[in-house]
Amino acid sequence: MINRAEHILKHTFGYVSFRGKQKEVIQTLLDGQDALVLMPTGGGKSLCYQIPGLVREGLAIVVSPLIALMQDQVNALQQLGLNASYLNSTQSREQQNIVMRSMHDGSLDILYVAPERLLLESTLNRLMAADISLIAIDEAHCVSQWGHDFRADYLGLHVLRQAFPGVPRVALTATADERTRVEIIERLALENPSVFVSSFDRPNIRYIVQEKGDAKAQLIKFLQNHRNEAGVVYCMTRNRVDGIAAWLQARKVNALPYHAGMSADERAENQRRFLREDAVVMVATVAFGMGIDKPDVRFVAHLDLPKSMEAYYQETGRAGRDGQPSEAWMVYGLQDVVRIAKMVQDSSANDNHKRVERAKIDSLLGWCETNTCRRRALLRYFGEARDEACGNCDVCITPPKTWDATEAAQKLLSNVYRTGQRFGSGHVIDVLRGKDNQKIQQFGHHKISTYGIGADRSDRQWRSIIRQLLVQNYLLINEDQYGALQLTEKARGLLKGEIEIYLREDIEAAKPERIKKRTFNVSEADQDLWEALKNRRKQLADDQGVPPFHIFHDATLMEMMQHRPQDNAELLTINGVGEVKLEKYGDDFLEVLCRFPN
Repeated sequence: MINRAEHILKHTFGYVSFRGKQKEVIQTLLDGQDALVLMPTGGGKSLCYQIPGLVREGLAIVVSPLIALMQDQVNALQQLGLNASYLNSTQSREQQNIVMRSMHDGSLDILYVAPERLLLESTLNRLMAADISLIAIDEAHCVSQWGHDFRADYLGLHVLRQAFPGVPRVALTATADERTRVEIIERLALENPSVFVSSFDRPNIRYIVQEKGDAKAQLIKFLQNHRNEAGVVYCMTRNRVDGIAAWLQARKVNALPYHAGMSADERAENQRRFLREDAVVMVATVAFGMGIDKPDVRFVAHLDLPKSMEAYYQETGRAGRDGQPSEAWMVYGLQDVVRIAKMVQDSSANDNHKRVERAKIDSLLGWCETNTCRRRALLRYFGEARDEACGNCDVCITPPKTWDATEAAQKLLSNVYRTGQRFGSGHVIDVLRGKDNQKIQQFGHHKISTYGIGADRSDRQWRSIIRQLLVQNYLLINEDQYGALQLTEKARGLLKGEIEIYLREDIEAAKPERIKKRTFNVSEADQDLWEALKNRRKQLADDQGVPPFHIFHDATLMEMMQHRPQDNAELLTINGVGEVKLEKYGDDFLEVLCRFPN
């Protein structure tokens, strides 16, 4: 059956060979065994279930958490001439009945369905009466109650083991630490699954982290390197999304908002524009992004700290799916930490869950403050060892300086102690710097011995010291006392002079070298052909109401430009051109190529 899989890869999807662990995963599913697959975004997860679903007799079911995601996947498969459909709430009853009939008459190859729809008794009974070949559970990390993107409906998917005995099931995700992998297997009741873990490394993404100052000014400065490019800007709240989007629009940036407070029609229209138009910047909460497979997203920016390393990795992974140079840029500050910690504390979760969430925040904050290669530290978090530095993160490009902060840390810790461990960072810094305000007078803190002993440092410098002392566990934030700073047991040794401490020296917006602007290397002589190929693709996409990359990816157009195929046989040798797309679009692109002979 693997020969049949390789034939489909070439003649349907238009690719010469499998990548990474794809072939092993497909063979496992063709053998009827369960599997857990971890592959980074853009690593080719979808082929791991689409191809065995087409090879095995019957209907392949794909469980997908988002309507927009399943619609996009189905549109892409239909472009390849495959019989794919979905069941979701956007369809009328008649449309759903048509899908059900095609499911039972054997004319449907792949069906996408949301977990809540799949678990309806009526849907489950109809599917149990059909010939099911394979079940794929995409975004499987949604089953983890410890994870960053939990979906309660995923918890019911264990019933698929009893409902479809003998049918291989595959769970797929781009993000899962060891604990989450175990939880996925247990909660989905996978039977002795083969586990495939690809490298978490995305070498084309440059990681840049800066201390948050004037976040808007920092963002617009960052965007100067990404004019006329698509990207995503993540914000913590809906109001902040609306404000940043409007602010960017006023500065001639083609920015659109996206969050759960908008109407479904507004969200759908903005997502449609992001997918189909060039150089749209989506300003969004985490409500946006899961499963978005737009290949040419050149950057992901965070104006607020995410909730965990898993969330950060998942969100930044939406950049550079085409393998071309991209950036993950983030600004963060102490207030981000306090806000997220308070959200965890105020949640209805049990104490054990809250401890796990706080540990995740600590890990992310520690990563932000690291003095070593960010990529190496990121991979280490996911259990992947890397010896050498990457040379493609801000720490590698502009190594931070460190300084002997022992005396400054002692001053700060002493001040926290003498103010009663009852106040947040703002008041603690005001006392250190000797400010005269009503709050200091009210509590008599102008009379204590630590008043004014830190006047030689700025607010910004003290905030940096506090963040790093939090990371190194000399301080903690008491969420029950409105973010009050308190000493840990570890602080005792530092206060007594038994410990020396060296901290990272923050520098103002350290700007790494400019990332390559042009995604593909197009010579001046080829520029007209490149634009003509893209214009023809855009015209075809607009005619059909689909994103341009559903016609062909940029990489496929690049191969056409480089090799200049002159007939159907030569065009079929280009990666991404299968037989169906050759029949649909071959003449259009050959006509363009013939106008530009070598």
